[in-house]
Amino acid sequence: MSANPGESIFKAYDIRGIYGQTLTNDLAFKIGRAFATFLPCRKVVVGRDMRPHSEPLFRELARGLTLHGADVVDLGLCSTPMCYFADGTLQADGAIMITASHNPGEWNGFKLCRAQAIPISGATGIKDIERIVLTSAFAKPAATPGKVSQYAVVPDYVARIRRYADIRRPLRVCVDFANSMGLLENKVLEGLVQIDPLFDKLDGTFPNHEANPLKHDTLAAIQARMRKGHYDFGIAYDGDADRAGFLDERGEIIPMDIITALIAQAILKKENGVVFYDLRSSWAVKEVILENGGTPMMSRVGHAFIKAQMRAANAVFAGELSGHYYFRENFFAESSSLAALFIANLISQSTVPLSALVKPIQRYFASGEINSEVHDPKKVLEQLLRKYTGGKVTELDGLSVEFADWWFNVRCSNTEPLVRLNLEAKTKAQMEQKRDEVLAVIRA
Repeated sequence: MSANPGESIFKAYDIRGIYGQTLTNDLAFKIGRAFATFLPCRKVVVGRDMRPHSEPLFRELARGLTLHGADVVDLGLCSTPMCYFADGTLQADGAIMITASHNPGEWNGFKLCRAQAIPISGATGIKDIERIVLTSAFAKPAATPGKVSQYAVVPDYVARIRRYADIRRPLRVCVDFANSMGLLENKVLEGLVQIDPLFDKLDGTFPNHEANPLKHDTLAAIQARMRKGHYDFGIAYDGDADRAGFLDERGEIIPMDIITALIAQAILKKENGVVFYDLRSSWAVKEVILENGGTPMMSRVGHAFIKAQMRAANAVFAGELSGHYYFRENFFAESSSLAALFIANLISQSTVPLSALVKPIQRYFASGEINSEVHDPKKVLEQLLRKYTGGKVTELDGLSVEFADWWFNVRCSNTEPLVRLNLEAKTKAQMEQKRDEVLAVIRA
């Protein structure tokens, strides 16, 4: 991923740039000041990932926050789910996680929250913070600066999530940490299962591969390891461990929407409730939620939207096709280790392997997400709407059209002249035929 010099680092969901170029220590100081100006706060929790520049960014960010009287609770190295946990548990006024997630090592950034881990997105504050930074419209420094204290978040988070463990037989799990924060997130599973680690030294330069389980080529190493051994399942974390990919006992990659259905199945056995799934998910997700007594609700893509809808409905769980798994237990935010724990519980209580648990849910045939570069994305959506008039149309996020035996969603990228296609059908042949047909319209 490269940086466009003219592109703002203040994004739709976070602040992200190349350290020393588009994101500097001085800018971190200003962002700290702007955060305290935008969100008058007395206590802010701040966590950071393993990138070598996360430490100097923390110092300058904290200097900006404390200048305006905010007390900073330094979480030290932690996962993003742990930062959300600390925000809610410590009843802070806000939280900042210093990370660039799965981006390469030269990148860094900030994920911002209000109290109770409510995200601050581009539409709900990031653009306001950008304006404050660019115009130096900071509040006056406080008469008494804030103080910095430390909080060891890892033990409390691990204890909280382990409450949900119900593992009834020994399990062997292969885990690809990608030299990233999954090393701390996965402490939830330590002692509960046997862990065979890959790339288990923290290294923010990512010496082995990009920390992004959405890219199947990053899973080659864990697949090779699993195919040589005997494992119950595999886990691959992303850079800040707010996402996870899962593999079955054969080392086969399980689609992330199918994992959503599997976890929903487990949760709904104990508690009926609302479960959200993003609109790119398989029909099977909605069906499994209904079959297990839950109330399925569709959400548009993006963690800020899903979390807001979860809170409004007091939902028990939500899953996104990108591998984000959201739980009411973690303030309606992600917990990739809790997702892993539910998978471990399921396997340990079953007489069949994970591949057999997944098979009944893999009822349809999906295209996967296909990106196309186009000149006028909005015009493409208009053309598709004119062509596919016989289906049920939804415009929750881009354009979704559903027929009796197939459906598709096409969304525009927020930052690039791209449209993203997801399509599913009841047979493989139909999926391929409709995929090519819709792509022909998109790329005409």
